[in-house]
Amino acid sequence: MQLVKSTRDTLLRPLQIVSGIVERRHTMPILANILIRKNGESVSFLSTDTEVQITTLANIGSGPEEAGTTVAARKLLDILRALPESGDVTMTLLNKRLTVQSGKSRFALQTLAAEEFPTVSVADTYNATVTLPQKTLKHLFNMVHFAMAQQDIRYYLNGLLLVLDGNNVIAVATDGHRLAFAQVTAEQQFERQEVIIPRKTILELQRLLEESDDEVRLDIAASQVKLTFADIELVSKLVEGKFPDYTRVIPKGYKNDFTISRDELLRSLQRAAIMTSDKFKGVRCMISPGSMKISSTNADQEEAVEELEIDYGGDTIDIGFNVTYLLDVLNNLKCDQVNISLGDSNSSALMSIPENGDFKYVVMPMRI
Repeated sequence: MQLVKSTRDTLLRPLQIVSGIVERRHTMPILANILIRKNGESVSFLSTDTEVQITTLANIGSGPEEAGTTVAARKLLDILRALPESGDVTMTLLNKRLTVQSGKSRFALQTLAAEEFPTVSVADTYNATVTLPQKTLKHLFNMVHFAMAQQDIRYYLNGLLLVLDGNNVIAVATDGHRLAFAQVTAEQQFERQEVIIPRKTILELQRLLEESDDEVRLDIAASQVKLTFADIELVSKLVEGKFPDYTRVIPKGYKNDFTISRDELLRSLQRAAIMTSDKFKGVRCMISPGSMKISSTNADQEEAVEELEIDYGGDTIDIGFNVTYLLDVLNNLKCDQVNISLGDSNSSALMSIPENGDFKYVVMPMRI
């Protein structure tokens, strides 16, 4: 039975959307596959790792019949990428084999039964629904995602805290050494609610969300979140656990602060970072009235020193930081200026955007 007939690029797009979460190694071999279901012209493509599930639709079905199968995601994707752009591609299912044909190229792939594919069950009811433009949600996640922990034993840090509060949608991420906070305003009003979205889901959404005004609908249940946008539906389990109280981490009332060119500070730190080693990423910052001196050394007694003029009249502070944490945030921001607030040499630093309370970045000092 012929399942699909379309151009290469039309077929490639839904496969690229769903194949991002397919893991190469699995305890269940079928999870390396994608589920293809045909209902007349409509063809759905679905992938899952049992934690996250992505579904997308395309009107590329051939014939009125209904059919379903699963096939290796990576192989099918590699085949389609290797085919010439011109010419139609057909996919035919016969005797548990899926044949992909384009021009004089033909590939026969093994399949596994659609009935054996373990799909994630979607929640019946949701506690809250948020509707935002895709570019707004993408921006919100983009402002904090780099501060998420990776494989931390405190599993609740391996994700992003999403908070609904009044008409604010807040995103917070921390790995215990730094914390990023961002918020946007929605048209809806919410009762306060907090959920932790897994790291993998956030990174996948960063790939799928577009810089467009088209809406994304975010439905939140007790243990699940569902995002619907364009022709994509993404369902993800939530991380259980208690996220740290970010309001206590963000310092208030620091008197020592100054504003500096983001680009100038970024380039100085990039140069200073050259002299750090993989094992020790520390840079020393000497802040005194009118001047910020950045220095780094390594085990070979090599040294880098950068000096910047700043409009500052506060205390003299000698403080060390992991340069990676500073570079991460400066690379991520798109503003011209950043504001830096300091307490003393042993207190965390607060970075923000001048005259904008929607973003805050806290970084702990390190002993140099």
